[in-house]
Amino acid sequence: MSRLPTPITVSGPPDRRRALRRRRAGEAAMAWTFVSPAVLIIIGLSVVPIVWSLLLSFQADDLVTPSRWVGLDNYRALAQDPHFSQALRNTLLYTALYVPASMVVGLLLALALNRRIRFVGLYRTLYFVPFVVSATAQGVLFSFILDPEFGAANAVLHHLGIPSQGFLTDPSQALPVLVAISLWSGTGFCLVIYLAALQDVPASLIEAARLDGADRLQLLRHVTLPALRPVTVFLLLWQTIESLQTFDLVYVTTKGGPLGSTTVIVYFIWQQAFQNATAGYGAASAYVLAVALGLIALILQLLRRRVQGASA
Repeated sequence: MSRLPTPITVSGPPDRRRALRRRRAGEAAMAWTFVSPAVLIIIGLSVVPIVWSLLLSFQADDLVTPSRWVGLDNYRALAQDPHFSQALRNTLLYTALYVPASMVVGLLLALALNRRIRFVGLYRTLYFVPFVVSATAQGVLFSFILDPEFGAANAVLHHLGIPSQGFLTDPSQALPVLVAISLWSGTGFCLVIYLAALQDVPASLIEAARLDGADRLQLLRHVTLPALRPVTVFLLLWQTIESLQTFDLVYVTTKGGPLGSTTVIVYFIWQQAFQNATAGYGAASAYVLAVALGLIALILQLLRRRVQGASA
């Protein structure tokens, strides 16, 4: 008895789409299984504190008694607080001194080290090492060096016949001295970034400019600096954000003194939230800083895109 051939079932398009959807759903479930622990950690350590501190900025909270809702009173008080205004001025002055100086010095060092000289690797490492040292260690080190009575700096000045200086204890000198300490460490980062960018400048452009009779200054102005514009905008953004968030060095060296001459925004926030036990007021200060950082980052990002578009 002959058997009839078994009919072959061909899946239609709807069947294939359902199978594809099931496979994608299984892959998504597997992916979320692996990613969910990290997502929960990020939410717990980032999103929840951000939302909680935003709500806290609209409350009067001393971290002990129950908080009460005060609306925008904390922000209104900030606008009239002379200590906040002083901290804002100090932060802007510190940023205005530190950011351009670190970038210019970093660029000059990168230009000097972008050559085939003996021990160039050692020199690059030595300039970068201070950047690795923590701000706390820097503060402790320079507190000893700049001590007005027993520090090595005044000992050298006395040997040279120069009167002793107050350094970190002098209200007129403290902030510039902090800028100088920050330059000692922060310049290394600019050096490494600029050095990497210099090595990426096309050698053909440099050779063509030299054949056209360009000297070193003309090469720097018309070839090197235009090629470094995207990196310069990135460093401007990075160094500005870093300077606006300065805290460790101030805390270790001056505690915001003398006479509030080195009180910066982040140190002011710490004082209000933890030293004065006015957590709501400190949270409002933190959100003023966050908005300022966001606006600065947005402006510099737009500038970076414009520079990249012009370079392309």
